[in-house]
Amino acid sequence: MQKSYSTNMVFIASCAGLAFFGVAMLSLGPILTPLQAVIDGAYALPSTMSIGILLGTILFGPVVDKFGYKWLLVASSLITLMGLQGLAIFKDINLLHISIFMLGLGGGILNGETNAVVAEIYDDSKRGTKLAILGACYCVGALIWTLLNYFVEDYTIPLNVASVVMVGCIAFFCCINFPPAKPSENVTFSNVVGLLKYPSLILFALVLFFQSAFEGTSGSYTISFLGNYGGLAESDAELSLTWFTIGMLAGRLILGSVMAKLKELKTLYAYLAVAVAGVVLLHLYKNDCVTVYVAMALIGFGVGATYPVILNYIGGAFRDLQGTAFSIAMFIALCGQYAGNKIVGMEFELGNYGFLTMELVLCILIMMCIVPVAIKLSKKK
Repeated sequence: MQKSYSTNMVFIASCAGLAFFGVAMLSLGPILTPLQAVIDGAYALPSTMSIGILLGTILFGPVVDKFGYKWLLVASSLITLMGLQGLAIFKDINLLHISIFMLGLGGGILNGETNAVVAEIYDDSKRGTKLAILGACYCVGALIWTLLNYFVEDYTIPLNVASVVMVGCIAFFCCINFPPAKPSENVTFSNVVGLLKYPSLILFALVLFFQSAFEGTSGSYTISFLGNYGGLAESDAELSLTWFTIGMLAGRLILGSVMAKLKELKTLYAYLAVAVAGVVLLHLYKNDCVTVYVAMALIGFGVGATYPVILNYIGGAFRDLQGTAFSIAMFIALCGQYAGNKIVGMEFELGNYGFLTMELVLCILIMMCIVPVAIKLSKKK
């Protein structure tokens, strides 16, 4: 049966969508302090974004399986666009909460559906490589956003630039075809709930749980760790996250080539070993600026493989309800990010900064233990 869509066009659209998710995820980072300076209560906005992302993540799967990708991609992009413009325009804290909720909701949907559609349009031989390139586009969006805000003092200008580019992308989404919805007999309540009975899906999701806990705590608390425990200057500590993103981008760009030689499991182990080396380096030389940047690049490189590799396994094992399977896995992953931030946040409030690196290594070791079991069970599905 001939396809009604262009695989290349759908992939390009997905890359654009995930790049905007990178912008959405980091949208508050550079502008939160300026907002707090003029609007009391702005520091509460990230929690509102988390609620939006969680809701978008759990909703997108059944929707794309039932109705297809195209109009949900358009709708989620419009929601994200309205959130960006709300941040640029509004000065009232309640309207900002609505805007950041929309940004989280749209971003959560974009993250899930772009990964799901790429997993659907490629077979087993190409899926992992394409998911890696897609993941690199998230890093590109995040880097461009960070650099725009670094060089431009008025935070509304990057918001408006991102909005203009997004309008063009939405027009592009409207002009191309996407894969059709799943057969209606597949998308029933019993089938959707029935996915939870597969141990392999739950175990793959648990891998992403600990991966997201690792990423979340690294992004949220590394600067405080380096400043309070390592004694680095704040400006030097802040730059460490840029090197984390650069490392992740590099890791994902070469991931396809590495997987072609080592296969998925060995590739994942090799990458995670690099991440462990980076964490150890970070702990031992936390007061040396250059070594910290190298360590953060290694950490970003090392954890960059987990999402593409695990989503590749899930996409291959659950093709009939791929969107819903991705939705379940990503929701559990975001719960890991929340739990990690909560635990480390409480430790930092008590002044216990030294536990962070030990917990990061623990997350990686747990992932290494779960993955082979999940793969074995997925082959019995």
